[in-house]
Amino acid sequence: MYTAAVITVSDKGYLGQREDTSGPNLVRILTEKGFEVTYTAIIPDDRAMIQAELLKCADEKGIALVLTTGGTGFSPRDITPEAAMEVIERPTPGIPEAMRAESMRITPKGCLSRSVAGIRGRSLIITLPGSKKASAENILAVIDPVAHGLDMLYSEGSADCAK
Repeated sequence: MYTAAVITVSDKGYLGQREDTSGPNLVRILTEKGFEVTYTAIIPDDRAMIQAELLKCADEKGIALVLTTGGTGFSPRDITPEAAMEVIERPTPGIPEAMRAESMRITPKGCLSRSVAGIRGRSLIITLPGSKKASAENILAVIDPVAHGLDMLYSEGSADCAK
């Protein structure tokens, strides 16, 4: 069982002006998939705060899978991908590519997602859309390969990819 964190990035959620539905739903999905969610937070769309939360989860807490929800769109305040890429050490572009491909099967607007993913130390960071529906669709599109990726990340050499 791997540990996981869910960080909701939302100005309105942080101020209590909007109920966070995507964060708790992601916690539910992760738990059902066998992850132990050990950390959650709601923060505003603030680059320094996003980075501080990602660094806390990866460097201090050693959490295996760190998900953010929110801030991946086109709004001027949507800066989660940029903040994440500044702390990511090794990008994993196939993850957001797969999420966008799955989203495109559901809506043409799926191409507008600016989600990113990558590795910092032994943590995999994935940024997800802010809506409950889109964040669930996106993580469910990649959760099984992500679990295998974590097996590789936590192996001492290379994981057995032939299985």
